[in-house]
Amino acid sequence: MKHTDKSTLKRNLRQNVLRKISLVMHSDSFLKQSQCILLFFYLFIFFYSLDFSTFQFSQTLIFAIEEINNSSSLLPGVSLGYKIYDTCSSTAMGVRMAMALMNGNDNTVLGEPCTKPAQVQAIIGETYSSVSMAVAMSIGPFTLAEMVRHFGWTWVGAIRTDDDYGNSGMATFTKVAEQLGVCLEYSLPFFRTYSQEKILRIIDQLKMSTSRVIVAFLDIWDLEILLEVFFEHNITAYQWVGTEAWIFDPVLATMDKHNILQGAIGLAIPKTEVTGLKDFILDIKPLKTAGSAIFTKFWEALFQCKYAVQNDTEDSIICTGEEKLSKIENTFTDLSLMPAFSNVYKGVYAIAHTLHTILGCNETCPTKKQPDPLTFALLCQFLENLKQLRFKTKDGEEVYFDKNGEPAARYDIINWQTSKQQLEFVAIGSYVSTFPAHDRLVVNMTSAVWAQNTKQLPTSVCSESCPPGTRKAVQKGRPVCCFDCIPCAEGEISNMTGNRYKKGETNTFGVFSIIGAFMTMVMLLIFLRYKNTPIVKANNSELSFLLLFSLTLCFLCSLTFIGQPSEWSCMLRHTAFGITFVLCISCVLGKTIVVLMAFRATLPGSNVMKWFGPPQQRLSVLAFTFIQVLICVLWLIISPPFPFKNLKRYKEKIILECHLGSSIGFWAVLGYIGVLALLCFVLAFLARKLPDNFNEAKFITFSMLIFCAVWITFIPSYVSSPGKFTVAVEIFAILASSFGLLFCIFLPKCYIIIMKPEKNTKKPLMGKAQVK
Repeated sequence: MKHTDKSTLKRNLRQNVLRKISLVMHSDSFLKQSQCILLFFYLFIFFYSLDFSTFQFSQTLIFAIEEINNSSSLLPGVSLGYKIYDTCSSTAMGVRMAMALMNGNDNTVLGEPCTKPAQVQAIIGETYSSVSMAVAMSIGPFTLAEMVRHFGWTWVGAIRTDDDYGNSGMATFTKVAEQLGVCLEYSLPFFRTYSQEKILRIIDQLKMSTSRVIVAFLDIWDLEILLEVFFEHNITAYQWVGTEAWIFDPVLATMDKHNILQGAIGLAIPKTEVTGLKDFILDIKPLKTAGSAIFTKFWEALFQCKYAVQNDTEDSIICTGEEKLSKIENTFTDLSLMPAFSNVYKGVYAIAHTLHTILGCNETCPTKKQPDPLTFALLCQFLENLKQLRFKTKDGEEVYFDKNGEPAARYDIINWQTSKQQLEFVAIGSYVSTFPAHDRLVVNMTSAVWAQNTKQLPTSVCSESCPPGTRKAVQKGRPVCCFDCIPCAEGEISNMTGNRYKKGETNTFGVFSIIGAFMTMVMLLIFLRYKNTPIVKANNSELSFLLLFSLTLCFLCSLTFIGQPSEWSCMLRHTAFGITFVLCISCVLGKTIVVLMAFRATLPGSNVMKWFGPPQQRLSVLAFTFIQVLICVLWLIISPPFPFKNLKRYKEKIILECHLGSSIGFWAVLGYIGVLALLCFVLAFLARKLPDNFNEAKFITFSMLIFCAVWITFIPSYVSSPGKFTVAVEIFAILASSFGLLFCIFLPKCYIIIMKPEKNTKKPLMGKAQVK
């Protein structure tokens, strides 16, 4: 055991911790240790009253250090000491103390000296200062903005403490809120020393505002002053959104006598327990007689009694020293700040584990040299080890930091609810930063209570959503959340509240796409039904089936061009179009080559068909298609298409489009299709007069003539068409060329199969036409 008398240590602290001087606590056993390392914790005591919570914070620090010093596995052979300072709520004083400690200019007289000079290894704190809390809240403003957007509040006001905490927190919140589509109507600074004139300006701003939600980056002392002012000026019925600085503070809850903050919602550290800490904090030894002046004042404030009454007229309870904590209820016995105490506990352990690593401790720690924290190399080493730290507390909670040295952000969503005249902090949801984006924030809306004790979620928007038939028009000089609703332009409709992306022509294209796919499937079924007939066999049934399948995909791929562009649809529409059309043209090209090879094979001594049999036909289709797949993959990797809002084409409209990403990729896809189509057309044209009653080359020639004509006219039309017409031209080209292939190649055959079955025999098939 490194501490011989824990109760003595605790009693000494409680009798001296409230003095406005710095102090250090060491037991006699410290003298026996080879080295002593000091941890520093800032104790904040509000200058005109005693703050019980800071006493609890200091007790948590001592509790953690005693556990570590009594541990045989963590920092064996090394004792941790501590000093507790009172910054008197002054940032300047806190910084001055920290600089003095770091520079070695601390003139505090130690009660018990260490065997070696004790140098500052770490500073923990401060409880309320803007310096510490601005750093601690670096993640909070981001999560606060996500929560505001989650409830649909796009028009909010904000009040902040006019110091580093409030200003930096609000700056982060404003930046993130803007990205999430949340607009700030106002952002007002406040500090407890503000004049009455400045306070009245804040009141006037609130009365003129239209937003019903207030985001408060305030500490409890500033908020306490504002609550009284708000009540005097009837500033009520606002929905408050709070930070962890005050949303879970029982002291503030008792200050809100007029229920101004009723229904407030905000982020708080999740509920957690540290085994043994509660008993440690509440283990107050009886004070029989008045001790030191400050500790006597603490005892009197805790039990609301007096040790000495000035005169007989005073109506005060006399302190006996036998008062019991179990008989009272106040902010000291509440311990609702246990989650915050847990952070202090974990902070001390994090430092201890880091020192354990740096010192190279095993069964014991080397004691020849104490780490010099002023060495830059050691400082870097300390920070790097702290970032990589991962350990579990005795209660099983895992502690670790990200690459920036930040702990994983975990918050409870706290709602202020009144039950039986008692205010309760009810957890109605949670936020975990390590979860996927759509799962990070979870809120049980049915259990929430809002401003003025209502179950109805309040609304706070600058402009109501536009009804069907109208669209948004941003008001000049105002945030994007403020807009007018004007009728849609001619030829456009909006059939959903808040939208405007439905066009009449999309329905027409969609119908033709479905009809084309349906007709193709019908023809495929006819070919399957009559697959053993001469006309199907003579026209290479395997390539015919594959061609009909690819044509079905061609019709369906036009559907990806319809509707509001999204990331996946922008990438899918052009790549699906490119691959399916190459598959289609490859099949047509294969059928054309088969016709040429078949005629060659009828010549005496020709053995050409063995070079382009069914295996070679499949391989050619696969090879041609694979090249297009490779082009599309490179396009998607290097610079894929993406959705964007075209604000330049029309001033009064926002055109939602798919940007090509890489224009080279798009024209490479289109160019490869053109090369195959041109080759197919040339071969079909050369074979158009081959003597065969069922010569496919004629039909292929007509189909490729239509195909090439459509896509040659497509290029200038595509380049010159503005906005939505660009997509319309592309859909039309896809449908026209697909219908051309379907009708020219398969419709005549289906006509013979269904309407002229007598011609679907081997005799007409083998008949020869006269060559002119």
